[in-house]
Amino acid sequence: MNVKELFLAHLEKNLPKVQSFHPFFNQALEQMLKARGKHFRAQLLLKVVESKKPSLLNVALDAALALEFIHTYSLIHDDLPAMDNADFRRSIPTLHKSYDEATAILVGDALNTEAFLLLCRLNLKKSIRLKLIHTLALNAGLRGMIIGQALDCHFENKKLKLKELEFLHTHKTAKLIAASLKMGCEICELSSKESKKIYEIGLKLGLIFQINDDIIDVTMNEKDLGKPTHHDTQKNSFVNLMGLEKALKTKEKLLKECDLEKLDSKLAHNLKNLIQQYL
Repeated sequence: MNVKELFLAHLEKNLPKVQSFHPFFNQALEQMLKARGKHFRAQLLLKVVESKKPSLLNVALDAALALEFIHTYSLIHDDLPAMDNADFRRSIPTLHKSYDEATAILVGDALNTEAFLLLCRLNLKKSIRLKLIHTLALNAGLRGMIIGQALDCHFENKKLKLKELEFLHTHKTAKLIAASLKMGCEICELSSKESKKIYEIGLKLGLIFQINDDIIDVTMNEKDLGKPTHHDTQKNSFVNLMGLEKALKTKEKLLKECDLEKLDSKLAHNLKNLIQQYL
């Protein structure tokens, strides 16, 4: 099996659940995890491990699952009426549409905290577990995804400068993508220098991912994409700020700046495959 197939099998066997008399909470917990998704962040982590220490792939699956929990929680909350008020995600109704707003909020909260429970139980040295928890909390929390989301919500309908937009999306999107690569490095116990280099490539990949998402929003339809399109007209997107043609050129420029040739050949090859597939 390739790493995506390996991850999907692991996800299916380890969907979160809780014993209670709630009539549908477990069903709600698994709904967005079972829906079609890219699993891009999980794959990034696993590709690093596959390239550097393939013997640790099975151990790394729960770390990849933690990333998927964090990403999915962020989507559930992002779709809420108080934020994007989206009706569909991954080709199915969003959780607040399938159930109710309280359920969507609580499922997001549950996935967020379950991610860190997974990391603290990994069959790895305590020092590695602590690094993984630190990296995920730093990039998904206040200093990463949360402040990015706060900026995105607050400055909707207010035009930002390019540097401000880059700051917003570096935090909202790119940091979690970079963290995925860094967590793979930490599982493999790579040097700080190599981990930093790979993390910085991840930040560029994250901005490329966001620019690509903005391009898709204006060039694809809702049926093919599985979520609302032309939904970012009031948001600070790269396409809204610089136009489609310049956004495409910026994406290509950042792809060249990633300079994957600086990495060892196996990791460079694995990351190029993911870039070609998703970006």
